[in-house]
Amino acid sequence: MKLNHILSAIASSLIFTLSLSAQPAAAKVGSKFDIPATDSGLPGAGPIRRADWFQNLWSQRRMAWSKQVQQDQKAVVFLGDSITQGWNETMGGSFPGVKVANRGISGDTTRGVLIRLQEDVLALHPSAVVILIGTNDLEEQADPETIAGNLRLILSELKKHNATMPIILCQVFPSSATAKRPAASIKKLNELYFAAVKGDAQITYLETWHLFADAQGDAKLAEFPDLLHPNKAGYTKWAAAIRPILATYGFIETEPDTFKPEQGFVSLFNGHDLTGWGYRTNNFDGKTTSHDGRYLAKNGRLIVKTPPEGSKIAQLWTTRQFPKNFTLKLEFRATPKADSGVFIRQPQLQCRDYLIAGPYKSLTQYKPQDWNEIIVNVKDNIAHCTCNGEVLEAALKLPATGSIGLEGDQGQMEYRRIRLQELP
Repeated sequence: MKLNHILSAIASSLIFTLSLSAQPAAAKVGSKFDIPATDSGLPGAGPIRRADWFQNLWSQRRMAWSKQVQQDQKAVVFLGDSITQGWNETMGGSFPGVKVANRGISGDTTRGVLIRLQEDVLALHPSAVVILIGTNDLEEQADPETIAGNLRLILSELKKHNATMPIILCQVFPSSATAKRPAASIKKLNELYFAAVKGDAQITYLETWHLFADAQGDAKLAEFPDLLHPNKAGYTKWAAAIRPILATYGFIETEPDTFKPEQGFVSLFNGHDLTGWGYRTNNFDGKTTSHDGRYLAKNGRLIVKTPPEGSKIAQLWTTRQFPKNFTLKLEFRATPKADSGVFIRQPQLQCRDYLIAGPYKSLTQYKPQDWNEIIVNVKDNIAHCTCNGEVLEAALKLPATGSIGLEGDQGQMEYRRIRLQELP
């Protein structure tokens, strides 16, 4: 090859190489599990986080979940942000026997959840969904109305996917103004959340703000060391608040209660239906639920369900009256801030989540979201009432005769092992 040809070839090669180096870098191949580059065309409103650490975490967790879609079918899905993510993949083993799927991403917002709802949640065809979301929106200075609007869209999609699937909506937990989450903003957001679900029987609105808030409405350091994320004690309380609802939906505590009354006592509740109980003018013999669905017999528990209206008075009574002296024993379990009552012939003994709802806030033996025993001794039309051995009422005046009743007001209350011994 002649020298000029060689030089020409070298020059052409250099020009080609330089031209390649001058081309822009090939665009990164996107994934449906990445955060969209812009807000354009996305559902909802308000903040979507795009910091590098968050984008990496978002993609990594969602990509990993995409490989678990088949194994997580029909799970109870826990949906949220870092508070949910921090409960680990098995929710701390808090719900033995329940198939769970943790779909929390640290730092996520309501709009972020809305964007990823299809692949991360609906694709699993969940048996139920537990939602806690919204605190990061507040840190990003979204107004409560915008956040609640996104929640409405999330709930709409869940209901559209399955019109009978239980949805448990947890109130946004307390935090602190120092964490850019002041109590007033959280309370306003929770009010809007309740307004979004009021009257919807598919959604159980779970009182979790009062469960954790101190007197100022902030998180307690003993349960939230950074005033945002719960520690083990905090997660234990959250799990205890959720368990009664899961039991009502039949996910846990599915075996009949084998308890037998003490000698001389007779059961007022047979554990499997509402025989012997009614609404004064009727009875529900042989039925597992009252005609309005408010009272339910299930696996040894007489459940007073959370009213969709938030608060609604109902009264279930024994069809039998008790004119003699007697001892009444029963156990109850209340969801946070639940309000119920036990009617003794007619007067009501307040039966509530006492430490939050009162009126007996100084009790030391009461076990929140666990079973507690009430004993009522009636003699000469005076009732002496205790809870776990502590006196509630020393001398409650009663009429000469009457039935035993269970009130429903707000929250969920469960009763079991209701038995009575008549005395001379």
